[in-house]
Amino acid sequence: MLTFVITFAVLLLIVAAMSIGYLVQRKTISGSCGGIASLGLDKVCDCPEPCKKRKAREAKAAKREKLIQENRII
Repeated sequence: MLTFVITFAVLLLIVAAMSIGYLVQRKTISGSCGGIASLGLDKVCDCPEPCKKRKAREAKAAKREKLIQENRII
């Protein structure tokens, strides 16, 4: 139980320090590198055509969306 209390207290101290830092600097929270878009990539894999698994998953999602649209009450 003591471990839980100590861990919780440390977590609260970290959150409080981050909050004070935010209030003092008034900067928005941002990522460190900008993500994939900064590399000039549209998606994680840079292949020209999706793999078979992805095509099957997209087809299944499209089929499900079509079924939902057809059976919509409103």
